[in-house]
Amino acid sequence: MNNSTSTKGKRSNKSVTFFVCFLAALAGLLFGLDIGVIAGALPFISHDFQITSHQQEWVVSSMMFGAAVGALGSGWMNFRIGRKYSLMIGAILFVAGSLCSAFAPNTEILIIARVLLGLAVGVASYTAPIYLSEIAPEKIRGSMISMYQLMITIGILAAYLSDTAFSYTGAWRWMLGVITIPALLLLVGVFFLPDSPRWLAARGDDGKARRVLEKLRDSSEQAKHELDEIRESLKVKQSGWGLFTNNKNFRRAVYLGILLQVMQQFTGMNVIMYYAPKIFGIAGFASTSQQMWGTVIVGLVNVLATFIAIGLVDRWGRKPTLKLGFLVMAVGMGILGTMLHIGVESDAAKYFSIAMLLMFIVGFAMSAGPLIWVLCSEIQPLKGRDFGITVSTTTNWIANMIVGATFLTMLDSLGNANTFWVYAALNVVFIFITIALIPETKNVSLEHIERNLMKGEALRDIGK
Repeated sequence: MNNSTSTKGKRSNKSVTFFVCFLAALAGLLFGLDIGVIAGALPFISHDFQITSHQQEWVVSSMMFGAAVGALGSGWMNFRIGRKYSLMIGAILFVAGSLCSAFAPNTEILIIARVLLGLAVGVASYTAPIYLSEIAPEKIRGSMISMYQLMITIGILAAYLSDTAFSYTGAWRWMLGVITIPALLLLVGVFFLPDSPRWLAARGDDGKARRVLEKLRDSSEQAKHELDEIRESLKVKQSGWGLFTNNKNFRRAVYLGILLQVMQQFTGMNVIMYYAPKIFGIAGFASTSQQMWGTVIVGLVNVLATFIAIGLVDRWGRKPTLKLGFLVMAVGMGILGTMLHIGVESDAAKYFSIAMLLMFIVGFAMSAGPLIWVLCSEIQPLKGRDFGITVSTTTNWIANMIVGATFLTMLDSLGNANTFWVYAALNVVFIFITIALIPETKNVSLEHIERNLMKGEALRDIGK
């Protein structure tokens, strides 16, 4: 009887954990919608507002500027009001930004609205992964944070489908405004989330932290053991900036987080996300319908390949998956550049070029897409986590903004083939960086990683 009750309790707790993680990951859906929607809306916005290529880059990259600012302020906000209420503020910003974008009367107001959306994305991209890392047990932590990336890809695909549906009438305002609906759903869903037990413990509320852990773990003993580990990590006297300036081991974690986010952005994936219709045009697909449906295929492949990451991250591990992903991306980008150099006049050449583009997307979605967020949320010690992830997430959006604001300029100055070859070469470099510096953290508690880091173990060994 007792065994049966215990088994039911474990199943119930696992269901609660999954439900909580799923609700938090909905922030990724909004993130993806706002990344994906601009690809389809931009041609119609350009036509209606008569804007130049440089202005188009600003419409795209203004969201990344807002995201960098939002991420920069999220560390302080998460520290003061916690993960739950930070997600709530992000949801409110999503609603406001979507409505302002839909009703923008000119390019300037649209850019301001995109900055507002960027603030929301910055808050979400900071808060959701850190919340998931602190809620999920170590055995499924990688897959739960990867679920956040899955929701991003689903959001991108949904945006592409929505864009395609509205493209027949050129209704770009509807493309941008329809995002208000899932933003409102996220706002309602956040009310049902518990606070992070690690944030509660850091605020001195051990009783509430334990109650949350008991709802999310298989037994009260497991919850007690985890809370004891959290208390031990909180014995570090310094935190945030003070810890960064006085502890070289923490600085290593911060610098590694910066490096990881730069690597993710300079794979070239967001070039594909933001300018997919243009890339299909370069590859020889001239009609708007072909470009829009091609973009939908990009989004679908991105979603499906993310399931590879969810399946591998807690079994195969972070490091092997990253190495394979960077290799696949390097090959895909390299061959695509070569095809554009040779010429894509024939149908066979066109379809082969797109196959290489899709191969690149598979490589990203199964590796750097989700795993960079996983690693960045795992490598920071508890007393420095808000500061470390603020820095790495802000870096993500600054790098993202640079990529989004320079792609069209690179095409004009370097040419199509050379631009893609540059990204291929960068992915080769990232393979060697992964081998030399990136740790393997699968099935290891956050507190164990922290102990190894703060003892001065080599970065690649902190997960051992």
